[in-house]
Amino acid sequence: MLIGLWIRDVVLIEALDLPIGPGLTALTGETGAGKSIILDALGLATGARAEAALVRQGAPQAQATALFAPAPDHPVWAVLEEKGLAYDPSEDLILRRTVSADGRSRAFVNDQATSVGVLRELGGLLIEVHGQHETVGLLDSRTHRPLLDAYGQLSAPLAVVAERWKAWRAAQARRDELAEMADRAAAEMEELSLRLSELDRLEPREGEETELAEIRAVLGASEKALADIASAREAFEGLSPRMGQAIRALERARERAVTAGAADDGPAVSRLAAASAAIDRALVEAQEAEAAIDAAAEAFDFEPERLEKTEERLFDLRGMARKLSVSVEELPALRVRFAERLRAAESSGEDLKAAEAALAQARSDYLAAAQTLSEARAAAGERLAAAVMTELGPLKLDKARFRVALETLAPEKAGPAGQDRVAFEISTNPGAPFGELGQIASGGELARLALALKAALAGRAEGAQPLMIFDEVDQGVGGAVADAVGLRLRRLAADAQVLVVTHSPQVAARADAHWRIKKAGDAQSVRTAVEVLSPDDREEEIARMLAGAEITDAARAAARALMHA
Repeated sequence: MLIGLWIRDVVLIEALDLPIGPGLTALTGETGAGKSIILDALGLATGARAEAALVRQGAPQAQATALFAPAPDHPVWAVLEEKGLAYDPSEDLILRRTVSADGRSRAFVNDQATSVGVLRELGGLLIEVHGQHETVGLLDSRTHRPLLDAYGQLSAPLAVVAERWKAWRAAQARRDELAEMADRAAAEMEELSLRLSELDRLEPREGEETELAEIRAVLGASEKALADIASAREAFEGLSPRMGQAIRALERARERAVTAGAADDGPAVSRLAAASAAIDRALVEAQEAEAAIDAAAEAFDFEPERLEKTEERLFDLRGMARKLSVSVEELPALRVRFAERLRAAESSGEDLKAAEAALAQARSDYLAAAQTLSEARAAAGERLAAAVMTELGPLKLDKARFRVALETLAPEKAGPAGQDRVAFEISTNPGAPFGELGQIASGGELARLALALKAALAGRAEGAQPLMIFDEVDQGVGGAVADAVGLRLRRLAADAQVLVVTHSPQVAARADAHWRIKKAGDAQSVRTAVEVLSPDDREEEIARMLAGAEITDAARAAARALMHA
């Protein structure tokens, strides 16, 4: 919903701040008072074409700011997200545009500089314009299908079609993938078989290179260690017998000393005994050292053949890795991939047939759902055409005929929304052919046709409704037709926000809010001003519209009657 419009230096408006409420707001005033300037300013803020002529004479720039309060689920937030603009769905949305006197313009969203294209895209989601010279929305046939679907309340069958479209696309992608795999695998089947047989013979294991390198290192170290141990063992050879001889020699020396009369506890005998004991201890230590050396030698289990086999295995693994341009560690996984690809090649025919059958089924399911949707659209189109035709008579379009044309597209051109191209068409005179709205209807007819269509669609639309602007939709009609226009605008405003620029008292009387646009100033300076009318002022303005320059009591009574009708 539009909740405010701030205008600075636009044409004849110097400064204007307009709060805007819900429902139907009527803009009235004398011809040339500047009603269109309000709409020009709103268009400027929402991305319409900007010209230097919009800048008030003597001002450096014109500026228009529109303040909207979209619902949290409104599509404008997704656009801001896509464009990388900061926003908060719980806060208002501010669109601002400036135009300098030399024609240059700048665009802002929530005070963030952006392109005019972004502003226009946001404006297209927030505003619809229907008037004598411009109708935005209905002339674009791309909007017709969503409008018809909303009228027919076809969200359920639409969801089924979208789901089956997705399944069809997935089945197509799977079939294409398998076909590509089969073609590729068949071309390399011989190479795969050869490489896989080599890998099968080699049987590489995960972590095997590291394990073999460690074994080789240990085995290489064992060979050298055993040589050193052998040298140590050789150094001990003959030591124990010689030490035994030394002990026996010392024992004979001790016996001779005792025989010669030396005391057992004398210095000579004691020292001989100590030397013998020391050698005896050394003999025991030497024997233990020899046993330890033997045990160490047994711990180094060196097998020359095992080292040779380890080195051969490493050589084979690394050679295969070089041949296949991978690391040794990748060989086991490569073997698995080769086997899978070979199996895929061998079974590709069966898998491809199954995928093609699934694709055919998915296509059939989609087309069945699309056909159901097409039938529902056709029925909804007939109901919508009948509803619009009911609205045309009271709007002085009783000679016109309206229809919803459906064209069934080829499956290849179908999409997640089905296989229908929807177009609203009109014939304005009996016997005249049907054609597109913008090519057949005149400005006034098109504005009233838009009103008829909107009136028929009222209450059926899904999601947030844009602000609808009708610019002199009652041009050239009066009396009962103008009253019919006012009634339909009021009906639309029950579920949406509507602005109408009107010269018709019957239309103005139906409004929830009423603005009077007028010029003020002197010979040197003329300005456009906007008055928000009270109920009494509204009566006087509607009486003026009825009576002209001189407002009579009869005109005031007629105005009251219109306002309370």
